[in-house]
Amino acid sequence: MLVTISTKNILRSANAGRVVSSALYRRTFATSSDVTDTQNLIEKIVQKYALDLPEGYKVKSGDYVSIRPHHILTHDNTGAVIPKFKSIGATKFYNPKQPVFALDHDVQNKTEKNLKKYANIAAFAKEHGVDFYPAGRGIGHQVMIEEGYAFPHTLTVASDSHSNIYGGIGAVGTPIVRTDAAAIWATGQTWWQIPPVVKVQLEGKLQPGVTGKDVIISLCGLFNQDQVLNTAIEFHGGEVLSVEDRLAIANMTTEWGALAGVFPVDDLTIEYLRKRMRRIELTHFENKNLAPTPKGEKFVHPRINNDTIQALIDNPLTPAPNATYAKKLTLDLSTLTPYISGPNSVKVATPLAELEQKDIKIAKAYLVSCVNSRASDLRQAAEVVKGKKVKEGVEFYVAAASSEVQKEVEETGDWQTLLEAGAKPLPAGCGPCIGLGTGLLKDNEVGISATNRNFKGRMGSPSSLAYLASPAVVAASALSGKISSPNGLDANAPPPKFTIETTKQATDDSSATTEPEVLPNFPSVIRGELLFCHADNLNTDGIYPGKYTYNDDMTIDDMKKVVMENYDPNFVNMVQDGDILVGGFNFGTGSSREQAATAIKSRNIQIMIAGSYSDIFKRNSINNALLLIDSPELSQDLKNEMGTDALTKRTGWNVAIHVAEGRVEVKKSDGSEKTYKVGGLGKSVQEIWLDNGLEGWVKERL
Repeated sequence: MLVTISTKNILRSANAGRVVSSALYRRTFATSSDVTDTQNLIEKIVQKYALDLPEGYKVKSGDYVSIRPHHILTHDNTGAVIPKFKSIGATKFYNPKQPVFALDHDVQNKTEKNLKKYANIAAFAKEHGVDFYPAGRGIGHQVMIEEGYAFPHTLTVASDSHSNIYGGIGAVGTPIVRTDAAAIWATGQTWWQIPPVVKVQLEGKLQPGVTGKDVIISLCGLFNQDQVLNTAIEFHGGEVLSVEDRLAIANMTTEWGALAGVFPVDDLTIEYLRKRMRRIELTHFENKNLAPTPKGEKFVHPRINNDTIQALIDNPLTPAPNATYAKKLTLDLSTLTPYISGPNSVKVATPLAELEQKDIKIAKAYLVSCVNSRASDLRQAAEVVKGKKVKEGVEFYVAAASSEVQKEVEETGDWQTLLEAGAKPLPAGCGPCIGLGTGLLKDNEVGISATNRNFKGRMGSPSSLAYLASPAVVAASALSGKISSPNGLDANAPPPKFTIETTKQATDDSSATTEPEVLPNFPSVIRGELLFCHADNLNTDGIYPGKYTYNDDMTIDDMKKVVMENYDPNFVNMVQDGDILVGGFNFGTGSSREQAATAIKSRNIQIMIAGSYSDIFKRNSINNALLLIDSPELSQDLKNEMGTDALTKRTGWNVAIHVAEGRVEVKKSDGSEKTYKVGGLGKSVQEIWLDNGLEGWVKERL
């Protein structure tokens, strides 16, 4: 049986306040292959959380499914989700123990305004009985893992793009957006299209001094042509990697372009959980979200305990022997050396030995963020700097991923070692990684960081240069004042060994050809002039700078003035009402901030075209009534004819987009014409647009 579940039917419900899918499916006669299990691990995990499926149906990549996530994290953006929740008419949470609030992004901001915002979030959590972790407890993703909200073989989401990190312990972690978060609070559910799944086979064993960070930087650089864009990654053969290395790799599958990155559960995972359980037994009294233990009874954590761990052992979940994958990649870990990402791009990866010879001086070094600030990371850095001093003129910033991590490294003496070497401590939180607080890069400065993103302008000035590396390399660079290795490296080492294989997918020709439907009041044709921003991988920091993201007072007029500020400050002077924006490939990659979509819409742009989009940007756009069309051919034609010298260019090309039919008619400035075939916008997207976004759609149906 083949299934197509439409977004419309996922969202529509006969029960007020519920988001329920009703499957629309086409049946074919059963064959021997129909009863054969071909689910991969990711599909099997999603199966557990998918709702209202036809009896006996097994979910597969491409299916739109209604899901009830195990847990959902929001952080500082909780302040922006609350008014969405209220505006749709919701008054109570579907399940108060499903959401988790953790304040982590702007924790250095002690202004009255920010403290009031944090206090309001805390009060809202208390009012509704939601688990709440205040500023200083740590980065939300780390807390989700430490406290067992993200648990192996669960589907756990977050209103943050680095929820992929949960895959390091065997969970499917994937990002959702703020509007989705409000819908989940109210209904317990949201929609998701299961992405194509890519199998990544890791072979061999890492050499000494090579870490999980080097693995993911290498993967981002070796496979940098969007081979895994909008897919889910399923790692195999990583038994030699520590859980901490797996977490780092899974975390940055986001930068690689994937929507999830999942490792299998094995003995190392079980031992990691048991170690965490023993630690919680000593610290649980500090967690106000845990109920007091009755006198005379032994404390049992509600999520990480002997029973939940034993259940993983007794009920293993593995891919079917003949599981199907969209692609298969291999990487020989034994051929890797330390790698550096950048500058200002995760798609550029260079062997450290090669960069070390270029004498690249740095002004700042950072050991912060959810990817590389766990105890093992801080320990690696401490071993490098022990008994030494940070180079004069270099600022070396360190922050633990959580208060629990900091306690652990304080107990081992590693934290003190870093401070004695001259490192500047920051509170547990995102800080410089998101471009907030102390220590940002200034004009023309060069920085090296153990964070996960080095987009232009993200960590400070747009004219600065940011490189990414492992904790030990960051520490060594802080000591020398230039990009350096802790140990000597062979500049003539051979390149890594890797392969890629695309699996031929069966096509379904059974669907009948139907006339496109245009709903009443939805425009059948949209006309305008094409405004071209050629850059591929134009990230959300470029579209809407991080420094504005957590300012909840930004109005539409404010957004109009800053859209594309980090990409092209002159964009706001060139854009005109009614323009149709055209982008390059993988448009809107990076952070999950929905303002990237709403800022574009603020310029009275109702539809845009790109070679391809980041899935999270696409989700944000649909949910906020910004229409999107994919046309790789048109985007490439514009590059060929307009060039790429100007960041933003008025093309003089006028178009008529027949949105339901999937046809774009272009009349060029020289009078010539061309028609492009594109995907039509279906009824589900039209419905959301007519209600001015998913928020309005849900409100109408509560």
